[in-house]
Amino acid sequence: MSPRVSPCQPDPRAALIRRRTALLGAAALPLGLLIAGAKPAAALQSAAALQPTPSAQLTLPAPTGRYRLGTASLYLVDRSRPDPWVPGQRAQVMIQLWYPADAVDGYPRAPWLPPVTARAYKKMMGLPSSLNLPVTTGHLGAPVRQCADGWPVVLYSPSLGGERSETTCLVEDLASRGYIVVTIDHVHDSDVVELPDGTVATYAVTPFTNANEIAVTTKEIVSSVADVRFILDQLAVLNRGGNPDPGHPPLPHGLCGALDLDRVGMFGQSDGGSTTAHAMNADSRIKVGIDLDGTLWTPQAVAAGPGRPLLLFGRQSQDSLTVRTWAAFWKTHRGPGLQLNLIGSTHDTFTDFAALVPQAAPILGKPHSWVVEGIGTINGPRAVAVERAYISAYFDRYLRHQNSPLLAGPSPLYPEVRFAPQDGVAR
Repeated sequence: MSPRVSPCQPDPRAALIRRRTALLGAAALPLGLLIAGAKPAAALQSAAALQPTPSAQLTLPAPTGRYRLGTASLYLVDRSRPDPWVPGQRAQVMIQLWYPADAVDGYPRAPWLPPVTARAYKKMMGLPSSLNLPVTTGHLGAPVRQCADGWPVVLYSPSLGGERSETTCLVEDLASRGYIVVTIDHVHDSDVVELPDGTVATYAVTPFTNANEIAVTTKEIVSSVADVRFILDQLAVLNRGGNPDPGHPPLPHGLCGALDLDRVGMFGQSDGGSTTAHAMNADSRIKVGIDLDGTLWTPQAVAAGPGRPLLLFGRQSQDSLTVRTWAAFWKTHRGPGLQLNLIGSTHDTFTDFAALVPQAAPILGKPHSWVVEGIGTINGPRAVAVERAYISAYFDRYLRHQNSPLLAGPSPLYPEVRFAPQDGVAR
């Protein structure tokens, strides 16, 4: 369990807190699942006792699209806003662009986590250094492949405490299909963020109590939405040939003019899904959204933007609060929408855990029941394939006007996907 959850005494909200904060984002994967529900001290002791085989290498499934990938990261500071959690600082974010690349020879592949972030995680969680985290298929700084009208843009907001890397399986696949995907680290909301000077910014959200949970969560989502709107402004600067990063690092060749900012979508997992729905209500530049198993915490999230499509894609058995907020959404939403549930899944099946937990189990000597506890009964790589298919179909429908039979009703190709009764077909 995340160190930010108090272990003092049993809490009737334990299931809810565990759903939102039990795992420390993607890098904590091997032991986050092992120790879900344990006290922080016990968690670290358990982690330290695990010794993977030497040079154990975790991998991500290859993207399925036609394009090779480039990637680049930028640091952005919004000097008009204070940091919501750390007094005396301004709001800041790290973003990473994933895009169709032209030539990739000579451009190294990006790590799943930046080196300082990876080391900080291993130290925080007691992971042996011999466990090798994945390497992505994105080539650092590779030139952007040109597209006459520009590539449609999709933003990704992570879970509470999560990092921009947590759904790399899904992000890479979208980029390989011809999207520019912008993943976000909400600094001091994410557990660990490596800044350009090599320092690490850590999680600083106000600790949750019975009395403040709604207020703190609302503040977190509202501040994340402000980040999203600021990022959209900075993407416009990039598209005009500017460089909004105060350090002015070199930008990939061909980035200017490559973003079609008239075709912008967004998705997020957990609280990132609620951020997506709220941002759609706050900013008309976002044309379509996908919420991956996220409770709609704020009234703005429930509204989800007038007349704009939102896909709610959840696990098989959702907690009562998510069920209630999704039901409230359908009572007020008047735009296109769809609700799907993935049979055999858990909350974290919608992250890279789906691919990595089955690999980690034999390395750590854990039984199959350990995998099921973490990602459900569904086969992990299969879950990734299903999620990729429906996410790309939804964005293709509303950003490219390409209809897919997957959105019309249950498909024999993907029997794991259940269409919710209140919205059995796409509108």
